[in-house]
Order: sequence, then structure tokens, then C-alpha cells
Amino acid sequence: MTISQPPTPGTALWVSAHARRDSLGERIFHEGTRALAESHTVLTSNLYAQNFDPVLRESDLGQLAGTEGSLAELLGEAYSAQQLPGDVRAEQRKVAEAELLILQFPLWWYGMPAMLKGWLDRVLTAGFAHGDVDEQTGLPLRYGDGGLSGRTALIVVTAGDDARTLGPRGISGDLDALLFPLTHGALWYTGVASLPLHAIYDADDLSTDTVEREMTRLRERLSHIRDERPQRYRRLQDNEYRGTRALHADLAPGRTDLGIHLASS
Repeated sequence: MTISQPPTPGTALWVSAHARRDSLGERIFHEGTRALAESHTVLTSNLYAQNFDPVLRESDLGQLAGTEGSLAELLGEAYSAQQLPGDVRAEQRKVAEAELLILQFPLWWYGMPAMLKGWLDRVLTAGFAHGDVDEQTGLPLRYGDGGLSGRTALIVVTAGDDARTLGPRGISGDLDALLFPLTHGALWYTGVASLPLHAIYDADDLSTDTVEREMTRLRERLSHIRDERPQRYRRLQDNEYRGTRALHADLAPGRTDLGIHLASS
């Protein structure tokens, strides 16, 4: 059973995944957390700096290691039995407390770094972030519902390409589509609604003046973050995927792009 803990109002968790300390990513982390602290109690997870282990191992199951069965289900049992490793439980406590999650990382190979993917693998376990079934509909509490419902996320991503290259017709693919596995497949799956992406393009070649402008833009956005509304995806419970879990043909007819899963599409 998923234990859904309501977040603490006014608390944010900033998760940073950048390998270099002397980098634009590190400056974003420090300036961003300082700016956010003006309106929130800010918890942090600087994954490289704290040497977080991103590899999900059999040992994460504690005393259940070696037990046959689904790894996801066993992780849920390990969570309920308080058998998960201490570093995972520490991260889960921070996630549980935060009403706002900031996930900050560079775009590597069209996605997030392995460090952040491993954090998701180990921290968003069954029992903590997902796992329950709606007794009335029989549907799992996923995609808009789940253990992390009531939370909002902002993704701050730096990319070496320019905005056109990562736009709807860009050769690198549309950035929103590239990060769909994160915004929809991990966050919305567990009930977290995402705000529009905060992207910093041409991150490898920014001039000093441009870096300063980007820091100002980030600070200004964070100062008004409470006023923003997330762009929500369709909920599984809303019966728009009835039967096959495919979107009904009369909704966004003729389209097959990932944008059809937005509630406004």
C-alpha cells in the first residue's frame, strides 16, 4: 500500500545532478537555492557532491534480498518494512516533505544524466511513490494520482544546442518531447504536476553577460513560482484511456504526438 504523505507547505527540494563543481550547473544550483530561500524552506540534494549511489542493487531490498518475485513489488515491501538503505530513506524523507521539487541537470544524450535517472530508480519506489489501486474503479493510482500527489515540479535544464535545434522541428527533437519520460513517465505517474520547463540553451558557449542575464531570469522566475500553474497531463482516472490504456480516438483525433496527453490538447 502506498503511504501518501501530504507535503509541508512552503518547503522545496532542489535536486541537482551536475558532475562538475566549477560549472554553470553549480552556479545555477547555488544561485537558485538562494533565490528560492526567500519564499521557501529549501532542502537540497546535490547528488554528485554527496556521492549518491545511482545504481539500484539487490542489496536495496535489505532482508528481502534474494527473494523471488517482482523487483518493484519487493521494493514496496522493503519500504513498508523499513528495509530500504539509509541513503534512499533520507532522500524519500526530503521528497515527502517538499511541495515543490526542482530537478536541475544538463541534457546528456537526449535525456537526464544517469545520476538523476538512478536517483529516480532508487527513490521513487512502490509503497512510497506509487502502488495503490482505486477501490471504486479498479484502476491503479497512477498518472495524476499516487503517493506524491499534491506536489509540483520545475525542471531546470541546460543544453548545448540552441532553442531552434531543440524546438518542434529541430534535428535534436523537441525538448518537451525528449523530457516526456521524466515529466510524464516519472513525475505525473506518481502524481507530480510539472511547470513549463526552464531551459538554458547554448550553455557551453554563453558569454559572461549572457550568464548574468540567465541568472536574473532564473531568479525572477523563482520569485513568482508560487503564482505559476502546472501544465497538467490527462489523468488515468478520468476514463479517457478506458479499455486499452490508449487515448480514445475521438480525443485529439488523427494525432500521435506526445502532446495528446496534455489535458488541454
